[in-house]
Amino acid sequence: MNTPQQQIDYTKLKTDISQWATELGFAQVGISDLDLSEAGEHLNRWLEKEYYADMDYMHKHGAKRYHPEMLVPGTLSIISARLNYMDTDVKPYQTALAETQKAAVSRYALGRDYHKLMRNKLKKLAQKIEHAVGELGFRVFSDSAPVMEKAIAEKAGLGWIGKHSNVINPKAGSYFFLGEIYTDLPLPADEPQSFHCGSCTACIPACPTGAIVAPFQIDARRCISYLTIENHGVIPEHLRSAIGNRIYGCDDCQMVCPWNKFTEKTQEADFSPRQNLDDIELLELFDWTEKEFLAKTEGSPIRRIGYQSWQRNLAVALGNARTEPAIVEALTNKLDGVSDMVKEHIEWALQQHTQN
Repeated sequence: MNTPQQQIDYTKLKTDISQWATELGFAQVGISDLDLSEAGEHLNRWLEKEYYADMDYMHKHGAKRYHPEMLVPGTLSIISARLNYMDTDVKPYQTALAETQKAAVSRYALGRDYHKLMRNKLKKLAQKIEHAVGELGFRVFSDSAPVMEKAIAEKAGLGWIGKHSNVINPKAGSYFFLGEIYTDLPLPADEPQSFHCGSCTACIPACPTGAIVAPFQIDARRCISYLTIENHGVIPEHLRSAIGNRIYGCDDCQMVCPWNKFTEKTQEADFSPRQNLDDIELLELFDWTEKEFLAKTEGSPIRRIGYQSWQRNLAVALGNARTEPAIVEALTNKLDGVSDMVKEHIEWALQQHTQN
């Protein structure tokens, strides 16, 4: 039997939601109201500067991003959740960057794709709420719709948006995923997290390609994460050397953040590295056939970039590696049978090893 909303003790329910979230493996949850107008203004200024590259989806949904009630009619509050992903036992990212013959993969992508895992947990949390209060209007998200998840997390008290544009938690750093439940329950909102970057700007000069053009301003056209993941075309030649051995994403701005000394180890075994991606030679990855790529990246976020972008990224990394006969041979052998886009990057890589 459904409990009439006027009879629900929302303060107690909020406490219960936090407990249920912990039981499901979430590190923290908080509640946000629907006023995202300030975040919307920031987004529109960013769009006006065309920092979104070719990610047209960033503007095609219009005001739905910062008006949750337009995206999901009936929404009264938002449950924001964070889930730690860092396996603190793996090789440190800075070590991976220094080993130029090996691949550097963004730490979030070493294990299982988080999208389904996060959404499944959020649905279970919503079901627990529904069991307690009766029929519930809700929709769950995890980087899967026009949702301003960072702004929501900040308003829900999960952390503040740092100068590198990632959310930072004062007790856990920034290595976590975010997810949301839009709900028709009028849950009491949490206090927003205050800003604690102070005068620190370590993340800005740390960006290899200068993509952090100002605090809170990322030019995706220069961002390695965009160039190696979202971008399916040519990587601008003037940015290739700065990419180094980063074949999927980039963690440099997080790596230098002082708050990540508080990084919490993930409790999710699924986020542990697959295919030895935390410690693997570039040549071994470049040797994968498309069939092997699809098989070995099954269930991984890496799979979504496709084999062409995978080869392109590896070609750039091999061009930046220390010159070895095996690298020149591998690049030369791949010249035939690849797309024109990939071929362009292989030819560039070969030039790096033969121009001296």
